[in-house]
Amino acid sequence: MTTFRTRTAIATVALVAGLSLTACQNDDAAAGAASTGGTANAGASTTAGSGGAKASSGTSGTSGTSGTAGTGGSTATSGKSASGSTGGLNAGGGNGGTDSSTCTTANTRVVVSKVARPLNHMLLTITNTGTADCSAYNAPLLRFDGAQSATQINEDSKPQAVATLAPGESAYASILLSSAAGDGENGADAKNLTIHFAQRDGGGSAGAPVTLKLPAGTYTDSTASVSYWLNNMEDALTY
Repeated sequence: MTTFRTRTAIATVALVAGLSLTACQNDDAAAGAASTGGTANAGASTTAGSGGAKASSGTSGTSGTSGTAGTGGSTATSGKSASGSTGGLNAGGGNGGTDSSTCTTANTRVVVSKVARPLNHMLLTITNTGTADCSAYNAPLLRFDGAQSATQINEDSKPQAVATLAPGESAYASILLSSAAGDGENGADAKNLTIHFAQRDGGGSAGAPVTLKLPAGTYTDSTASVSYWLNNMEDALTY
């Protein structure tokens, strides 16, 4: 009886041990599977990371295309700057703003003449001698003889639109030589008048200047001024 119980107990222990061993093996397998699964997951993550890197690289490629467009933009900007710089050099160091459509001494004839009315005035006339339209920007920049500064501009004469000349057409600017009241200073007879054309942006002169001899007895003083370029001679002479 005792022997039967002992054998039964041993068999039970063996069975439990076998079950425990099986459970341990299953746990190890699960752990291994989990570990393998983790590795697979890591592999998938790595692959995704590589894919992300490729996608990122692709995006960079797209940006590179955008960069090309930027270069084109930069080239266009440089072209404009070069054009402005060329204008500045031709103008003797101006700030740019000169182009082929600007009236200069290269495409106009310049004449200065006395007028009977109004008193103490002269008329400056330019005529387009070129084959294309040109625009007379702002006001002429004048110097009488060796004056240290340019003649002041009458801002009241500023037109609503730039004077644009077709070939053969003219624009006008009036020059007030001295105050009718005689209250000017540093009065003297001037012999020569140097004329510069203004750039479109008002930053300096455009093209080469021209110097004209003045009629004898051309008296100027500190009140001298010049109007903007205007398309109509009568309008110019009101200033």
